[in-house]
Amino acid sequence: MRRRQAIVLLALVGLLLALYLSLYKLGLIGTLQCGTGSCEYVQTSRYAEVLGMPVAFYGVVGYAVLFVVGLAGVQPRLVTDRRVTVLLAALSSLGLAFTLYLTYIELFVLHAVCRWCVVSAVIIAAIWALSMWGVRRTD
Repeated sequence: MRRRQAIVLLALVGLLLALYLSLYKLGLIGTLQCGTGSCEYVQTSRYAEVLGMPVAFYGVVGYAVLFVVGLAGVQPRLVTDRRVTVLLAALSSLGLAFTLYLTYIELFVLHAVCRWCVVSAVIIAAIWALSMWGVRRTD
């Protein structure tokens, strides 16, 4: 249960971060508070959209789904339900794969690193690790 609680908390932080980046993409925030120009460069690059949607929106949806599934998983009737654990693992694996693709683009195509993207990558990696730890447990 503590793993799921940690996943819920991490997903909420990731959701808030993705929402911040989405507000920037919508033009509701003038500049990103990043410390370098790299965040804006990455966020305004042609790689900041996939299938016509800003990458930050995918983050909002992904973290929101992880948050809801994780929150459902801490309810007493679902605490021992292995399907929740497997679903969290599958969803976080998709999120991590997408993050690895985006990190590759940052490092090897754009040659710029967005600090907010790094934080998001750490969050999804932590969620993935926690969910995989839950899958491996047999009790």
